[in-house]
Amino acid sequence: MTGDPALDLPADADFVIVGGGIIGLAVARQLLLDQPGRSVLLLEKEQAIATHQTGHNSGVVHAGIYYRPGSKKAELTRRSVTALRDYTETHGIPYVECGKLIIAVSEEEEARLRDLYERATANRCPGIELMGPAGIAEREPAAAGHRAIWSPTTAITDFPAVAEQLARDLIAAGGRIVTNAEVLGVASNTGRAAVVIGAERHRIDAGAVVVCAGVQSDRLAVMAGDSPEPAVVPFRGEYLTLTPDRAAQINGLIYPVPDPRYPFLGVHFTRTVDDEVLVGPNAVLAFSRDGYRWRNVDLAHLAGLARQRGFWRLAARHWQRGAQESWQSVNLRAYARDVSRYVPGTTASDLTRARSGVRAQAVDRDGTLIDDFLITRAGRVVTVRNAPSPGATAALALAEDIVDQVAAPA
Repeated sequence: MTGDPALDLPADADFVIVGGGIIGLAVARQLLLDQPGRSVLLLEKEQAIATHQTGHNSGVVHAGIYYRPGSKKAELTRRSVTALRDYTETHGIPYVECGKLIIAVSEEEEARLRDLYERATANRCPGIELMGPAGIAEREPAAAGHRAIWSPTTAITDFPAVAEQLARDLIAAGGRIVTNAEVLGVASNTGRAAVVIGAERHRIDAGAVVVCAGVQSDRLAVMAGDSPEPAVVPFRGEYLTLTPDRAAQINGLIYPVPDPRYPFLGVHFTRTVDDEVLVGPNAVLAFSRDGYRWRNVDLAHLAGLARQRGFWRLAARHWQRGAQESWQSVNLRAYARDVSRYVPGTTASDLTRARSGVRAQAVDRDGTLIDDFLITRAGRVVTVRNAPSPGATAALALAEDIVDQVAAPA
């Protein structure tokens, strides 16, 4: 792994991957599995790999419950879970099937829960059960609710460790990773592609470029001649941790019934492989593409959002929910009241602010939040335009799908 791109960047490569998160690393590795001997170069603008979405998620390995049957999310998540479990076992990375309860706390939520159960059944999620208060109390004595879905195979793992192992695999197979290499330009020409890196404007010609750049993906896609829609609107998800005495009462994962109007799953309790219990994340508008804190404000980014018709339609449609999320972000008592519906007795004193992540959420021109994975192509540049949760879970299978698109004739 090279830290200074000025030292030894090549003039050309068969494949260039832009972005060193788990999906970019999985794509680079898959290219070398499918086409050994070809030159694969991965470029990451930060000093290390997996520093953004991969390094800031909760570590949940999703079973495929939520996703529309027949969608990319449903297909690739179910396909990837087995591969991910085998991969972690092979390389000694923690993987714990702690199980998940999705709890309905009202009659309205019960109706949505039954719809969710039918969807999970259609997606062939293993071992799922519908249960009442007694079943909830048996699996999570601290929780309460009317009814719940129990998913015994929902698991937790260490996704940054998975990314590090993918990087080692890539290098061992002859690929290269260069960090501190910010891509400022992408172009697709007849039968070829190119990237431009850093202040020195170093150009690399490539047989194909795959952009896995998260919050930067729409900008780079447009440079390559792709459509400006969907645009990325970054949302910050803020986590809290439970105090150790309260955390000891949580066995696994406790989730609310998601609101079908949003691709976010709602604030939930997540035990991690480090034996913490995270609470969250919420979803508030980030004021910069890397807006991990309220004070991270990029005026140019905000001006760009103001020019997006889709953003204004999104804001008009969901401003009340946005205001609620923002209020709970700054008011721990309000946050605690929300989560105590699922784990009664949770108070603000049980919660400590922890890390935040930024989700790259694609939004269409009409203000629709894109729910499924979305991969687009402009000539010899393939771009991952939308891969939020369960992107990490699905990364190995998603990489196979992306590589198939790279191999297809332009």
